Amino acid sequence: MGSLEVERTTIGWAASDPSAVLSPYTYTLRNTGPDDVYIKVIYCGVCHTDLHQAKNDLGMSNYPMVPGHEVVGQVLEVGSEVTKFRVGDCVGVGIVVGSCQNCATCISEKEQYCNKKIWNYNDVYTDGKPTQGGFAREMIVNSKFAVKIPEGMAAEQVAPLLCAGVTVYSPLTHFGLARPGLRGGVLGLGGVGHMGVKIAKAMGHTVTVISSSNKKKEEALDHLGADEFLVSSDEEAMKAAADSLDYIIDTVPVFHPLEPYLSLLKLDGKLILMGVINTPLQFVTPMVMLGRKTITGSFIGSVKETEEMLEFCKDRGLTSQIEVIKMDYINKAFERLEKNDVRYRFVVDVAGSKFDE
Repeated sequence: MGSLEVERTTIGWAASDPSAVLSPYTYTLRNTGPDDVYIKVIYCGVCHTDLHQAKNDLGMSNYPMVPGHEVVGQVLEVGSEVTKFRVGDCVGVGIVVGSCQNCATCISEKEQYCNKKIWNYNDVYTDGKPTQGGFAREMIVNSKFAVKIPEGMAAEQVAPLLCAGVTVYSPLTHFGLARPGLRGGVLGLGGVGHMGVKIAKAMGHTVTVISSSNKKKEEALDHLGADEFLVSSDEEAMKAAADSLDYIIDTVPVFHPLEPYLSLLKLDGKLILMGVINTPLQFVTPMVMLGRKTITGSFIGSVKETEEMLEFCKDRGLTSQIEVIKMDYINKAFERLEKNDVRYRFVVDVAGSKFDE
């Protein structure tokens, strides 16, 4: 297993300021420990949250910052107390890499809601070292926050499932919506939204994609398998669809009014917020009160839910739709992501990229 006391250096692509321009950056990995796995990063998805953090949109970014939280890698070394993984295993790592493990949420296996959770980048680990993400050659991660990738699943396809996939799967199962026969809406057809359509359809739901224009209609209906497509600016179509949906998965990562979408919900319908937005949203209370509707949110998923979601996707043959890029394309990818110009997730071929400084 090698020495667990030796600090290693690695190279990642880091943002150094809110311009969000990434460039090669050499840094020291924290010391590995008995519960850790040392992994070689193979692929890493590119999420809108990575762009938000690199640009300091949420006002709490620390630089230099190596983003990337949809990590698929190969285990190179395991700590002395690790029984979950062996050298050579293909593993996934999401956005949370630590928690207190003692509070009620951790004990109930909902560690993503722990008040002391540790983000896989733009945070500080328990030893005081800054955490850095998956746009890097290697990572050291507590094995309790890694998942084994089921055999037969393509590593590049799995990467977005570790965020986009479980972000949809978790609330559908938690709120009792993972049963056939429901009518669901997916607002916004990006990385999370496209997985929302696929997972909801696999659960036996009738799915309506809601978008601001007809631009993605063919993709939604013909390629992703949605049942209906609704343009939010079409007042007549929106009126006709009123009170028709059991839930809406709201993936839009920018400010938008909620009233038009609340009107689409049935009695007791749920609007589930998933987009990270740095400005307050708004609605008038009768839109909620008169239909006993719920506006709620959900944050990624637990390690347990991630494992369940991967098995669900494997069993049903679900994959993410991706565009594979090299690391030196990441700045262009960020530009395109900001314009929503990707179908539907960039995935960086980290292992096949150059990291020269």
